[in-house]
Amino acid sequence: MNRTTFICLSILFVFTPLLALSQIKASSSDEILNSIKTRKAHEETSLLKDYEVRCIGPVVMSGRITDIVVNPNNIKHFYVGFASAGIFETWNNGASFKPIFDNYGALGIGDLAISQSNPKILYAGTGENNSSRSSYAGSGIYRSDDSGQSWKHLGLTNTQHISKIIIHPTNPEIVWVASIGALYSENKERGVYKSTDGGKTWNQTLFVSESVGIIDLVIHPTDPKKLWASSWERNRKAWHFDGDGIGTAIYHSSDGGTTWAKSMNGLPGNEKNGRIGLAISKSNPDVLFAVMDNQEEFKEDEEEMDTTKIILKDLVEISVEDFSKLDSKKLDTLLKDKGFPKE
Repeated sequence: MNRTTFICLSILFVFTPLLALSQIKASSSDEILNSIKTRKAHEETSLLKDYEVRCIGPVVMSGRITDIVVNPNNIKHFYVGFASAGIFETWNNGASFKPIFDNYGALGIGDLAISQSNPKILYAGTGENNSSRSSYAGSGIYRSDDSGQSWKHLGLTNTQHISKIIIHPTNPEIVWVASIGALYSENKERGVYKSTDGGKTWNQTLFVSESVGIIDLVIHPTDPKKLWASSWERNRKAWHFDGDGIGTAIYHSSDGGTTWAKSMNGLPGNEKNGRIGLAISKSNPDVLFAVMDNQEEFKEDEEEMDTTKIILKDLVEISVEDFSKLDSKKLDTLLKDKGFPKE
């Protein structure tokens, strides 16, 4: 094998898996449901199915908490959703917790919602709503009518990452669900979904594109016909993350989430807009807050404007001779600030 052939094969070896990853498609709903059935079958035939697992630590570690919902009739009773550990319930203000979602389709929780008119009714959306490499896909939305003691799968299987659930304040059968969709690929099962029959059927009322999902959703505290949703254009690769895009925006509905219109008056509308968080004031519902992530890179910062300091950019193409002339105290300061080991 000559040198040219070796280089070509090496390049092919490196880029073939990257090309395959770039063309990956989102799992179908059938594939997700079949994987759940397979796991159930393994549980039933496992030699350890009757073996009770006892936690022995560590006691100082925990997963990311994605949501907490409180029983409006008893503030000592609440539920905690974890990014990769299911749902835990406490009746004693957190003195002890019990897992109540271990044996269902997914352990990653994106959002929880408890009915204000009937606190026995809970909705759980699976699939963490962050976009880390460890944010595992969910299997749709679930409902409990007995305070979390049992759960029923309501579909939306391929939404993969559910970001927000809102229950109508007086009618728990009316529900809105926001999804950011698949993380590593594009898919159509994202946006805002609405159900008027307790999750038996769903209608996708807001869809932006296959690469733009809905990351947050808020409702007017006294007028449930008014809702606001924030879209987020994002896509992760194993080697890169795009967390911004022109598809990122805020939408408003005045008919109970049936139709939506973009509402960006006074807000920056550019391709560098990242994740948006929404919050509406309960004391003054005319006030809506939006926390916007700006992904734009600034050419200068305070450190670069300070000409008395040595910055990392100065060392990129510096010669050995010029490096030897640097002030040792300033160089030590730089290395210490950037966390370089003393050795």
